[in-house]
Amino acid sequence: MQVGQRARNAFVVLWVTVTVLKAIVAARLPLFVDEAFYWQEGRHLAAAYSDLPGLTAWMTRLGAELAGHHAFGIRLPFLVMGALLPWMVARISTRWFGARVGWQAGSLTLLMPLSATLGILAVPDVPMAFAALLCLDAGARLLRQVDAGSALMLASGLMLGALSHYRFIGVIAVGFAALLLLPEGRRTLRDARVWMALTVGIVAWLPLLSWNMDNQDAGLKFQLVERHPWSFQAGGLWFLVIQPLLVTPLLCIAIWQACVAGIRPLPTCPHRVQWRYFALLGGVSTLAIFLLGFFTDIERISFHWPLPGYFALLVVVPLVLGRWPRLWRRLAWVLLALGAAGAFGYYLTAASPTLRAQLAGNKFYPRNFAGWEPLAEAVREELAAMPEGTRVVAGSFKVGAELGFLRNDPSIHVLPHPLNDKHGRTAQLALWKLIGEEPRSGPRLLVLAPGDQRYRDLLARYHQVCALVGPLPPPRVVSTDHGYQRFLLFRLPAERQAGACVTPAMAWVDAPLPDAQLRDGVDVSGWAFKDGVGLAAVEILVDGQVAARADYGLENDVTGFWEISTDPHHPRVGFRARLDVSALSPGRHWLGLRLHGTDGSVEDWWEQPFQVAH
Repeated sequence: MQVGQRARNAFVVLWVTVTVLKAIVAARLPLFVDEAFYWQEGRHLAAAYSDLPGLTAWMTRLGAELAGHHAFGIRLPFLVMGALLPWMVARISTRWFGARVGWQAGSLTLLMPLSATLGILAVPDVPMAFAALLCLDAGARLLRQVDAGSALMLASGLMLGALSHYRFIGVIAVGFAALLLLPEGRRTLRDARVWMALTVGIVAWLPLLSWNMDNQDAGLKFQLVERHPWSFQAGGLWFLVIQPLLVTPLLCIAIWQACVAGIRPLPTCPHRVQWRYFALLGGVSTLAIFLLGFFTDIERISFHWPLPGYFALLVVVPLVLGRWPRLWRRLAWVLLALGAAGAFGYYLTAASPTLRAQLAGNKFYPRNFAGWEPLAEAVREELAAMPEGTRVVAGSFKVGAELGFLRNDPSIHVLPHPLNDKHGRTAQLALWKLIGEEPRSGPRLLVLAPGDQRYRDLLARYHQVCALVGPLPPPRVVSTDHGYQRFLLFRLPAERQAGACVTPAMAWVDAPLPDAQLRDGVDVSGWAFKDGVGLAAVEILVDGQVAARADYGLENDVTGFWEISTDPHHPRVGFRARLDVSALSPGRHWLGLRLHGTDGSVEDWWEQPFQVAH
């Protein structure tokens, strides 16, 4: 009893600490782009949407209505639901394996990096995890005895999962397979009350099926066909590296030991049927996701997909850890604490402009959290200087959703963009009549995010925009974190202008390379051009200040790569300048370009770091 009480006290202290931390981060962290789109969906209430069933959007709307129009309000229902998950794991584990094991399983849930931060973001994984745990609990209880309460819990979980995400179909399939593999499960499936629960779960998919029937199966095609290559890709092996890091290595070992031991638990093990059930759920789902990883989408975030399976195994992991030597047990808990601290540290870094800027240029730079407030402020300033009734037009759904949230305007028009298709949002925007050929009457403020596409595709994208809106006037550049989040604002005239396509400037620094070690001086060289009008001058910036004026117009033919470029100065678009760094303090500095167009435009290019060593 004393051991169980200590485990309970540790769990409560951890739960309070983690929940407070999550609330602080959720209040400070800017909305992720997907969250902003879910908010937009919540402002256009419907039974289902192109990317998801309806629950996530409904929860964002509920949060805004209850707590107000800000990031914390949008996330509040998800925070509450996420805070309940460790209690649910503890409750399930306690029922079958005792209080000590149960509270320890809850503590593992609080510290495992994948689950520790669940609820900070307003994303569908939160209600999906909640639904998976309801079904997990109900299934274990039904294996012991079929009763109305357990059947009702199963129906609730199935309904909630159907309203959460397409991926919940996998949870259902694995759960059904686990029951079929167990003699007790097959007996359970013969009960009419279980089939009544399953019927409720099937009915809950009808809104999503109805949406797809009305929209040429756009959602199903995106989720099952368009987003996945369905061809072998060796990148699926990264699962074996990433998952142990995200779960922490020793806990990952314990999870798999729990799975293996659960397949053939010891005869003396209490509730060995339930253990085998948990092991089958966790093992089959995790193995299936690993195998699918060789054929499905690995470009976007998918590391959280095995989480429902991990929850099933966490229920019994304390039994495995209890057999480990004390040193290894303690080391497992220490690694968990460090992993949770790292997960929270990433979100705190993304929420801090100062810390986030230090990640600029790094592959872990949280671009989708960055720069939205400065952009919204610049848009407010531009609209104040433009005629009344000026409409905002966004270059992609990301810009439209984030600006829409910050301006409390869910109806910002969006230009066609491959990103809209890639994320399954085109059909939904079309239903709202917010995408397609951009309206050409009346003044408009066009907002583009150059980072929304690969650099090699950027010039083609600019030409596509020209085809939609006409030649682009000189832009206002809004740059955050040394240009690693960068926006271009264009005041479009009331009527489309005729003429050749004029685009923003393009540039590249050939030397020095990023993070170069410099002492006294260095030659800065590269190329820059601006389609339609050309450039008049290039200036070299150091830490945002003009440090030198480049000799522009040198021979540097880049038309072999930029074949569609129409800069009149080709092939003389090279530049060179001598940069003296002897007066700079030792340490890290930032090298940038300021590009002056012949049309009067002035555009600051993104910056690259260099080191000064004396």
